[in-house]
Amino acid sequence: MESEKIHCLIIGSGPAGYTAAIYAARANMKPVLYQGIQPGGQLTITTEVENYPGYANGVQGPEMMVDFEKQAARMGADIRFGLATKVDFSAPPFKVWIDEDKLVEADAVIIATGASAKWLGLESEERLNGFGVSACAVCDGFFFRGKEVAIVGAGDTAAEEALYLSKLCSTVHMFIRREEMRASKVMQERVQRTPNIKVYWNTNTDEILGENKVESVRVKNVKTGDLQTIPISGFFVAIGHQPNSDIFKGWLDMDEAGYLKTIPGTSKTNIEGVFAAGDVQDKIYRQAVTAAGSGCMAALDAERYLSAKGLV
Repeated sequence: MESEKIHCLIIGSGPAGYTAAIYAARANMKPVLYQGIQPGGQLTITTEVENYPGYANGVQGPEMMVDFEKQAARMGADIRFGLATKVDFSAPPFKVWIDEDKLVEADAVIIATGASAKWLGLESEERLNGFGVSACAVCDGFFFRGKEVAIVGAGDTAAEEALYLSKLCSTVHMFIRREEMRASKVMQERVQRTPNIKVYWNTNTDEILGENKVESVRVKNVKTGDLQTIPISGFFVAIGHQPNSDIFKGWLDMDEAGYLKTIPGTSKTNIEGVFAAGDVQDKIYRQAVTAAGSGCMAALDAERYLSAKGLV
């Protein structure tokens, strides 16, 4: 098996991974970044990004990630295709296997593997993703000002996103599979007090309709079997995110959902020399700008760690 010894390994290539690479390269840490299964991360399935500072006219998500990648490469980061498939964090140098057939040993590791939105699994949802279908109301709600939209989900995130959308959209149709919401009482009360949020209980999404953009949604009452078609312009899925942290189980502390735990105010995990940034450790904000900020923190933390050990 091929093996290689490096100073700083970055796993993942969204805003957190690329920002960490920019800072680590400028600090002469000679970082190697493996892009993972989705180079560019969740932003590559987003169309227009209008809330990232510095892009006065907005930017396409994939284009923005190309900009990040080019900047990291210009600074000297070694950016490679490849997926981390196994780790051994028992002692430094830390061992990480790439695509199961290459071993990388690193003095410091920055994990920026992100999180993946959970989807309903409909063909129409996949086809219209970015054309009216979204998993982020804060990112995309703005495009549906004054229009009717729908949201699926029953937890606190779904309630928060429905309330956010209610301030922008004329009507928010909220579909809940059961007779009750999982959200906290206070969030449920806020939703039910908001006049332009219409809650549909015992309701499943049957199909999202539209050729090149979302035009309506067909829903089914799970008790009666009745179908109903509702005209909408946007369809938001808020049934949760799954952090991409499986390979770190047994090594790093994580919460019950699988998000990596970091020492508050830092990117440090429970293993000295292993750092985490971006959505794999952030279930609260989940924005490109906060991910980039935490990538910067991880690189600075890694630099201080390597300096203290006399490795850079």
